[in-house]
Amino acid sequence: MTRLRPLTGPVMKLRRLPQDFQVDEVSAFPVEADGLYTVYRMTKEDIGTPEALDQIQRKWKLQRKHMSYGGLKDRHAVTSQFVTIQRGPRKPLLLQKVRLEYLGCAPRPFTPAEIEGNRFQIVMRSMSDRELELALAAIPDIQRTGLPNYFDDQRFGSVTSEGEFIAVPWLKRDYERALYLTFAAHSDFDQREDREQKALLRKHWGNWPECKAALERSHRRSIVTFLADRPGDFRGAWSRVRQDMRSLYLSAFQSHLWNQLLATLLREKAPGCLLNVEQKTNTVPFFRNVPDEVWAELRDCVLPLPSGRQKPEPGLVEDLLNSVLEVHGLEFKDLRVRYPRDSFFSKGLRAAVIPLETLTYSTSPDELEPRRHKLSLAFQLPRGSYATILVKRLTVVAGGELPELVDGV
Repeated sequence: MTRLRPLTGPVMKLRRLPQDFQVDEVSAFPVEADGLYTVYRMTKEDIGTPEALDQIQRKWKLQRKHMSYGGLKDRHAVTSQFVTIQRGPRKPLLLQKVRLEYLGCAPRPFTPAEIEGNRFQIVMRSMSDRELELALAAIPDIQRTGLPNYFDDQRFGSVTSEGEFIAVPWLKRDYERALYLTFAAHSDFDQREDREQKALLRKHWGNWPECKAALERSHRRSIVTFLADRPGDFRGAWSRVRQDMRSLYLSAFQSHLWNQLLATLLREKAPGCLLNVEQKTNTVPFFRNVPDEVWAELRDCVLPLPSGRQKPEPGLVEDLLNSVLEVHGLEFKDLRVRYPRDSFFSKGLRAAVIPLETLTYSTSPDELEPRRHKLSLAFQLPRGSYATILVKRLTVVAGGELPELVDGV
């Protein structure tokens, strides 16, 4: 198996402009003239889905539990997706980075199950002659066999800088550690305000009255206020962490476990056709030039999302899952959340391979960088698949080298 290393010199740039990464949610969700739920298409630029919903919630003074959406869309991009609000205003809304288009009403809220897929338009910039040549050479193989259907780095924004998953101590019922990782541990994605507030908590952790006095009003401070009134009740404090946040922590860990399942399977099924690629949480193999008989097996392969609600049948997948869990000091029985019971691991199956027969592309000079090229890509992916997996595959060159992917300038 080839080990990847960074190239030296200029590097390909991704998301140089927000419009270089465009995502449109695809759904046949029924929109009617009347119904309990008001339906909108939310278009946002350079802001995450939770933060966009926070802005709408504050502007219209809504309860978060009345807002529903299908999935998290990229922060550094121009994206559109469906949102429903129970008895929401039947009008549009325009904010600085967020726009709501009123579409009509529906009898039910919009959920992840309503999403058919996502359409992408991506521009890879500042490519050298050699980088472009190698990317174009990889496209026919990608169109033939697709890509491994990994969850990508966007899924792991809650993982700490030390690589810790908040769900792990939660599943082990170490609620204090779960709270610490949530509100005090450093993350690579922290904004300046979060960094400052987390530093205060790390400094005064355990001295809850002092923490309360130092923190600004926020969800973080409300948890500290609870601990100031009831010191030592970390279990009770954990139950007061926002349910949508806790669900994200479970999703991140489940996604990591699934990635490890697929990575282990690929290493067993296609050992001579793999390249190692670094992700935020681990190193995973990508395949190339897969023989037809191996491809036929991978094409039809589906793996269960690790969940205490769906035990895999005895055999290879169960053995792989047990070995992956053992790394975290967990067993299969630990995948059932004991407390609070309002959160749980999703149950279902996920295809091992992303089909990409729809991939089209064009090349042209990069107008932002003289003597460099840009590669424009258009394609559609199934629900839950990540376009950045394609970008990573296109930047793996034949010799086993991987140029660094740079966001922005």
